[in-house]
Amino acid sequence: MCKYKDTNIGIKKIDFGVKRGYMAFYLTDSRIVIVPVSMFPEVKRLTRAQRKDYMIMDDQYFSFDAISKIYSVKDVLSC
Repeated sequence: MCKYKDTNIGIKKIDFGVKRGYMAFYLTDSRIVIVPVSMFPEVKRLTRAQRKDYMIMDDQYFSFDAISKIYSVKDVLSC
């Protein structure tokens, strides 16, 4: 897990419905982090349907069926 200020952090869920052009990460420590989709250029190019097909691996990594890139919770939080 990403270690941040003596807390282990992972990803529980990703949501694109929070605001147009943004994605929300629901974390295992109960926080919600909202970031612009532009932080992830490959994800920005996905269709709405393709964005629904995401997977979270070991609470630490996430990817989408339509792309081969794997992202980390560190990419979201800059741990």
